[in-house]
Amino acid sequence: MLKIRNYINGELIAPISGNYLDNINPSIGKVYSLIPDSDENDVQLATQAALAAFPTWSKTPKEKRSRILQKIAFLIEDNLDKLAEAESIDNGKPLKLAKTVDIPRAASNFNFYATAILHFASESHSMEDTAINYTLREPIGVCGCISPWNLPLYLFSWKIAPALAVGNTVVAKPSEITPMTAYLLSEICMEAGLPKGVLNIVHGLGHKVGAAITSHPDIPVISFTGGTVTGKQIISTAGPMFKKLSLELGGKNPNIIFDDCNFEDALRTTVHSSFANQGQICLCGSRIFVQKGIYEKFKKAFVDKVKDLKIGNPFDENTNIGAVVSQPHLEKVLSYVELAKQEGGKILCGGNRVLLDGKFSEGYYLQPTIIEGLAFNCRTNQEEIFGPVVTIMPFETEEEVLMMANSTKYGLASSVWTENLKKAHRVAANLHVGIVWVNTWLLRDLRTPFGGVKQSGVGREGGFEALHFFTEPKNICIKL
Repeated sequence: MLKIRNYINGELIAPISGNYLDNINPSIGKVYSLIPDSDENDVQLATQAALAAFPTWSKTPKEKRSRILQKIAFLIEDNLDKLAEAESIDNGKPLKLAKTVDIPRAASNFNFYATAILHFASESHSMEDTAINYTLREPIGVCGCISPWNLPLYLFSWKIAPALAVGNTVVAKPSEITPMTAYLLSEICMEAGLPKGVLNIVHGLGHKVGAAITSHPDIPVISFTGGTVTGKQIISTAGPMFKKLSLELGGKNPNIIFDDCNFEDALRTTVHSSFANQGQICLCGSRIFVQKGIYEKFKKAFVDKVKDLKIGNPFDENTNIGAVVSQPHLEKVLSYVELAKQEGGKILCGGNRVLLDGKFSEGYYLQPTIIEGLAFNCRTNQEEIFGPVVTIMPFETEEEVLMMANSTKYGLASSVWTENLKKAHRVAANLHVGIVWVNTWLLRDLRTPFGGVKQSGVGREGGFEALHFFTEPKNICIKL
């Protein structure tokens, strides 16, 4: 039984307590490795290492930092198969998804910020003949990076790479549910020659490790992706300490399909955007609004395509839907299906656990589920489910669908399907979200800002937004 180790001060070490947690393969429902049950003592050790490494790393020429981060990117690419297999086992997602999305994107994150730092420029402001102002952007210190279980290495690297690129050191916590690729990244960082203490990875539970990172007085920056409830807890702790915060939280994303859309494109992409990664992506469209002129046609075609999705072994090339991440999460998603029934919803397809044969008989599989007949403001349509469950509703006018789309406490992302350019601009402008995709979904340019409004988060990640977040501006005014 493999025992994962913490990565502290350039070495792989056991937790100070000597205690471990079970790591379960969700596709078979069985323990396959052990995770450090770390606590505040391990976080303290990691923070001391990061503090000691900061003076040298922050003054290391950006060209050298860039080369090390690029080497990490290349090593991720070289280990694609190994990392993708680990991600699939840990998370339950189809192997082909990990190979084509998760691991390549992790490499892209490191490569993007390794090169972005070479082009990161400060500003100057001339006061004619009086003075010249210039702004320095300086690394802050030790950054706490806490990432979720749904896109483990993808989102872990999304935080770590920009923090390191600008000269910070990092104490990071991957999800205790999916820790394996973060552990393998530790080995890659050692091979790439990342100096000791620059990146420290502490495994363990959120209420122990995450809380210790959030409350540590020597960690002035927190970047967190996860649930809105946890985000509120982080704010309550870090806010009074005046820490710099970036929080990417929940979503209840609308997919708006007008009757003048490209029907086949909208249909195909809606299947993907609803159920990719078993619906366990914060950007998945979970509320599907279809204009009445094509509602019945779209509904029938959508249900037919979803019924054709293959559920099963994540390592089977033909599998579309793998296992959800854990038994508690499976039970949570199923509880929302029951809630939808109580609220008057009609299950058009799915709604049940799937029991496979053989070694997969205890895995956490769930049918992709489509629900009709619910009010836009019921709990099922207002609360984040984060699983393979969507609702479908008709609408008549732009005003009506915008009211319904904007009705939740979330405001992360949305998709709009129309061939009318003026309508696309108009609707996009009136959606209260951080991201609008028109006639597409999850088409990402790493230069663009990423994040949401309302209870979907605070701040933005991506591009130079991340480099700004992980630095502090200092204005210098020189009188002429």
